[in-house]
Amino acid sequence: MSKKRWQVFPGKNRFFCGGRIIMAKQINVFFVTLILLLGVCVLFFVFDCEYLSQKVHWLVPVIAGVLLAFTLLFLFRTSFSDPGILPRATGDEALFNDRGADNNVDLTQSSANFRNPPRTKDVQVNGETVKLKYCFTCKIFRPPRASHCSMCDNCIERFDHHCPWVGNCVGKRNYRYFYLMIVTITILCIYVLAFSIAHIVMLSREKENTLITAMSETPASVIEALIAFFAVWSVLGLAGFHSYLAGTNQTTNEEIKGSWAQRHGEVVRNPYTTNNCCGNFTKILCGPSYTSLLRLREDKNKEKRDMEEVKKKIEKLMFEQQNNSNSQGHWTNSQPHNGIPVDHTDLQTQLPRTPTPS
Repeated sequence: MSKKRWQVFPGKNRFFCGGRIIMAKQINVFFVTLILLLGVCVLFFVFDCEYLSQKVHWLVPVIAGVLLAFTLLFLFRTSFSDPGILPRATGDEALFNDRGADNNVDLTQSSANFRNPPRTKDVQVNGETVKLKYCFTCKIFRPPRASHCSMCDNCIERFDHHCPWVGNCVGKRNYRYFYLMIVTITILCIYVLAFSIAHIVMLSREKENTLITAMSETPASVIEALIAFFAVWSVLGLAGFHSYLAGTNQTTNEEIKGSWAQRHGEVVRNPYTTNNCCGNFTKILCGPSYTSLLRLREDKNKEKRDMEEVKKKIEKLMFEQQNNSNSQGHWTNSQPHNGIPVDHTDLQTQLPRTPTPS
């Protein structure tokens, strides 16, 4: 039985559910994220929500549940989807790229006759020159904004960064879900922190106890508040940083490298920005969804079989075209044979022909 593409995938990834879920090789930190998120929320629902729904409003647990649902949805969408992996070059494509893209070069010659081609190409993007770099692992010229992730060993389109907390790369196909996840998890942390503290304060005032006594009566609220307090600073800073990146249409990789920073006194313009913060947000969050280029659930030999079928059809068409051209070049002998004129057309077309090799 033929194997599927995901079963022979060359990158450092894990696949689940028959290739429907793709993650990085190391996913231990992802489970830490999941345990912390679910653990804090379970404590909040069990030990705080009943009291708060009676003393504050019944919508308190409902809003917390909605925030948790959206956070998990965006987390799983970020973690389980293809971030924008670029397929590696086939054998012929790799040979073409390794030996040069000159149409006049005969690729059947020995490699000793070739000089290595340039490993960068200049292209114009909205009037700005952008370099395409050659990836020696994937054997392709990476498109603009793409980069090779050393953790996953794949070239990622519009590569942002590799995030161990979600167990996947963040790129063209899952960046919007990553951004929405950190925004919702920031709101959830602030929400849990505020209402767990409110629970402790209301208990102390209700029974006229000290704050320490109230904390001893609901230790779960103290645990939630501590975890949420330390978590909120990191996720709040991360949400602010990615809001800046989304507003300027940059990636983390470009910001760290200073791709659009001022160089030698010359201003380098970002060719991808719309020069409008709202326009950049709309482009990133409301833009089209991109289809995966990997076709992971197809047979690994399907493309090869399709090429063989196409080749056979081309050979058949060439053979029929050659027969038609030969039959159109017949001649008619008007000399009678036993008093009957003979037309050699039918005889010629009925003779068996051996096809000439193309």
